[in-house]
Amino acid sequence: MSNLRSSEWYSGDDRNAYIHRAWMRRGLPGSAFTGRPQIAIANTASDLTPCNSHLTEVAQSVKNGIYEAGGIPLELPVVSLGETQVRPTAMLWRNMAAMATEEMLRANPVDGVVLLGGCDKTIPSLLMAASSVDLPAVVVPGGPMLTGHFRGEALGCGTDVWRLSEEVRAGSLSQEQFMKSESSMIRSKGHCNTMGTASTMALVAEALGTVIPGLAGTPAPDTRLLEAAHETGRLAVQLVAEDRRPSTFLNKGNFHNAIVALAAIGGSTNAVVHLLAVAGRLGIDVTIDDFDRIGAQVPLLVNLQPAGQYLMDDLQRAGGFLAVLREVRDLLDPTALTITGKPLVDYLDDARIWDPDVITPRETPLLPAAGISVLRGTLAPGGAIIKPAAASAHLLKHRGRAVVFDSIEDFHARIDDPDLEIDENSVMVLRGCGPKGYPGMPEVSNMPLPKKLLEKGVRDMVRICDGRMSGTAYGTVVLHVTPEAAADGPLGLVRTGDWITLDVRGRRLDLEVPAAELAARVPNTATREGFANPRRGWERLYVDHVMQADTGADLDFLVGSSGSKVSRESH
Repeated sequence: MSNLRSSEWYSGDDRNAYIHRAWMRRGLPGSAFTGRPQIAIANTASDLTPCNSHLTEVAQSVKNGIYEAGGIPLELPVVSLGETQVRPTAMLWRNMAAMATEEMLRANPVDGVVLLGGCDKTIPSLLMAASSVDLPAVVVPGGPMLTGHFRGEALGCGTDVWRLSEEVRAGSLSQEQFMKSESSMIRSKGHCNTMGTASTMALVAEALGTVIPGLAGTPAPDTRLLEAAHETGRLAVQLVAEDRRPSTFLNKGNFHNAIVALAAIGGSTNAVVHLLAVAGRLGIDVTIDDFDRIGAQVPLLVNLQPAGQYLMDDLQRAGGFLAVLREVRDLLDPTALTITGKPLVDYLDDARIWDPDVITPRETPLLPAAGISVLRGTLAPGGAIIKPAAASAHLLKHRGRAVVFDSIEDFHARIDDPDLEIDENSVMVLRGCGPKGYPGMPEVSNMPLPKKLLEKGVRDMVRICDGRMSGTAYGTVVLHVTPEAAADGPLGLVRTGDWITLDVRGRRLDLEVPAAELAARVPNTATREGFANPRRGWERLYVDHVMQADTGADLDFLVGSSGSKVSRESH
């Protein structure tokens, strides 16, 4: 490998080459710097990202594979975002994590990179970074945890938190029993075991072609994850030899396959903003309308929470992700390549369904058409999305009066007020939760229902928000309303009592207020005061430059690629 990028640092006998080699030698032989690919392992392991804390063990297997194939492994800790821990929302730092990783890969003497992610924002940020620096890159997903049980029943991470907490508020589960379930929820290392965002992004990354086919979905404690990590390390060296970079094989066909997969697995709505952001880094024309056009009629085949019954280790034993893709093979782009250099469809011949309750055959889908629906109308001129697979069928066409909350604080203060004028036909509206408004577009759109309605047996209502919701969540929730209220969208003008019409089949979301009246309205003081207004730091930069959800909520100056070239020396 005579044209290695790292040779720009290490080759020669001048002072700068001496410095680069000497400080890295640390017991390495001189041959480590002559013709051997330097492979970074971008590792999001962190004790504060509990779903990724095991990735240091995974990294060791990657290192072994790299070294066996003749490369030099170099572990590179990168910004890690723990979805359950960071405030106000992990999404606020997805773009920062992507930018920092991109810059560190570009700045250092590396020829390729293995991307270790798991928790929701880690795989998206790593893919965004790799797409912008455009070095040979391959993903190893950290894998889901094993299923925990409580009172003899399987617990789904996230999904059952929402369900059980609502049962407490409804009075059908005691606070004591709810607390007892806490120690049962997280059984092992790994990320959420539902089809939440972490599982979704791992599988979607494989459908996109950036993971060795058959790896995504392997549970974190499964020794086959370490075996696959070793093989990925070997592959990373091959990628450098063949100069297989993201820009050389990823195209719109890869995103087509990712969208088909997203629908078939009943995946998280968060995949929409992440895939749009990755496409923006690659310069590939993907829009929210593609998610509807390509995915809306794709059948739901995976019976996993929150859209179904089972959990991720059930998916693995039932045949795994490739068995799902085999059922929708005719809907996939047969030319789209994977990181191995072969088309994705080439890996489907031997896939089989071993449990049709978990992975349903194409002939008997859970839902015949389950993809993301994109809504437009007077309330969402730039678009909004809904996940019909997680919604209540009787609410997919609904007309009701708005009950408006001007901020998340306003919502928490009033939702359980017994005097709140709200019933099961109302439409709950929460604003100030978009990229600019919160800031960071948090997972608050699946608003808890009023206690007085829960006590009556109500378990779902139409909810509308400019924020996101967890991939583990469920309900008839309209998300990512664009423009958001803080970007002068009509959501900021809705008043309690206004009529709102939702028509998912017709792809409409309308505020029934005459155009002239709406044009005369201005956001009220409480709405404006609820918008983020940071003085300094990343939040200030973010609010000033973040784009809207319909284009992926990236920063405007981060869209596109800068490549891997660095022109100036450091000494």
